[in-house]
Amino acid sequence: MSWNLEGMWVSAVYMGEYSVSGRVESSRVRYGGEVQHTVVLDTPIQFHWRAEPALRLLIEHRFVRQVRDINAELDRNLD
Repeated sequence: MSWNLEGMWVSAVYMGEYSVSGRVESSRVRYGGEVQHTVVLDTPIQFHWRAEPALRLLIEHRFVRQVRDINAELDRNLD
């Protein structure tokens, strides 16, 4: 699996506690070599420390549990 997951759907664990899923908007290599993804959530999540629900989260690559290439799946369904 490549480190660049842009455009793919992922499920992950955020802060070791919250199961989240959504589309990866961007992937980047952080200083020090760790990969981080900006994920647009399928369902916004409300944290007790925020007034508004989170629509996007920064997820470290090591916490990604599942990856699906939704573009390839859509192409197969159109054939």
